[in-house]
Amino acid sequence: MRRRLRRAVLLFALLAVGGAAVGLTGLVQPPARQPAASRGHLTDGSGAGAHPERGGYPAEGTGSFAAADGRSPVRGYEGPLRRYRVVVEQGAGQDVDAFAATVDDVLGDRRSWIGSDQLRIQRVPEEAAADFTIYLATPATSERLCAEGGLSTEGYTSCRIPGRVIINLARWMDSVPDYGAPLVVYRTYVINHEVGHEFGEEHQACPGPGEPAPVMQQQTYGLDGCVANAWPYVDGQRYAGELVDGI
Repeated sequence: MRRRLRRAVLLFALLAVGGAAVGLTGLVQPPARQPAASRGHLTDGSGAGAHPERGGYPAEGTGSFAAADGRSPVRGYEGPLRRYRVVVEQGAGQDVDAFAATVDDVLGDRRSWIGSDQLRIQRVPEEAAADFTIYLATPATSERLCAEGGLSTEGYTSCRIPGRVIINLARWMDSVPDYGAPLVVYRTYVINHEVGHEFGEEHQACPGPGEPAPVMQQQTYGLDGCVANAWPYVDGQRYAGELVDGI
């Protein structure tokens, strides 16, 4: 009788411990795995689609511009003085003073347009005092500004309309495929080319395979067998090709 009672007590105790273990397991069991979130478009953290960029620079800026302060020295030797202002689009990620310094260095070089000894230049900060303004603008803004002068650039090329030299940020940062020269050469070219239009110069053709490209050749569209050249004066002489009709 006692033996049966002990067995019953032991069986009851085992059942109680097992039930407690089951209850404890239910308390610490991890919650059921939630379904994985569906994959969507990349975002910039604001809930909107990622801001489009090309080569690490914005495709579009604010549309407003900051002007470089101060004046450069008068560069050149003879002839009328042409004053220019330099501005950079806000939101373009470029320093206006650094851009202005590059423009000053290019236009103040003896190989640039002052090499004619018939022209002097100076950068000024005031819009009212400037004969023309040199812009560094994002592709979208560049396209809009050029279109105001009746030019279609498709957001790709730089342009000049009267009183405005508009440098496309995409070309400033990336140059063009197969240019065959460092970025600094292309930057020098595009400044001299577009400012050349402001000074009345027209497009020119490649003189022949292996020859330097005239600065007024549309080098952005290809060299046509010529070699990249950024300057209107080569070895102290004006270097040019035949005029291109209809462009």
